[in-house]
Amino acid sequence: MVGRVLVVDDYQPWVRLIRSMLPEAWELQVIAEASDGREAVQKAIELQPDLILLDIGLPALNGIEAARQIRQHNPKARILFVSEQRSPDVVREALTTGSGYVVKSCAPRELLPAIKTVLEGGRFVSASVQGQKLTDSKIELEPSKAKIVENRHELNCYPDQATFVAGFARFVGTTLENGSAIVVLARESHRLGIVQKLKS
Repeated sequence: MVGRVLVVDDYQPWVRLIRSMLPEAWELQVIAEASDGREAVQKAIELQPDLILLDIGLPALNGIEAARQIRQHNPKARILFVSEQRSPDVVREALTTGSGYVVKSCAPRELLPAIKTVLEGGRFVSASVQGQKLTDSKIELEPSKAKIVENRHELNCYPDQATFVAGFARFVGTTLENGSAIVVLARESHRLGIVQKLKS
């Protein structure tokens, strides 16, 4: 049986990356894409996918509200949020409707284990949000445990320069929105691209 996947994100290079990461051996098939929350709800109701990979920052209707509406029509829908948002409050809110949460910049190493966990009925939360590895479906993200680890080193892989610039700009933007300072050492072409993305 082929697992049918709906990918919801308004950034096409990211959607292409997701497609490239889904291994054929798992018999996963992207049956549709949506670029905003309303379209996601419509396609989820119409197509009844086995798994929905859902961003939070979507046009028209945000991902969390879209997930609520999808749940009204399909309470058993398996929804895996994939977002660069790291706020514990956002993650907790997402997990009220979703089966898991993957931080986009951690997706190269976490997305496939997250998909496997969610399809098997478990819950997955990115280690960078939880502060520890969490794949046990019995463990909830509680307010007292929700934290971002400040001292950590991460390796992220990007398929091309455009995806790197966009991903890194999202990381910088999220860091600044959280009130933290950030120092970026980058070559000029990357720096200009990051600044341009932040401005837009």
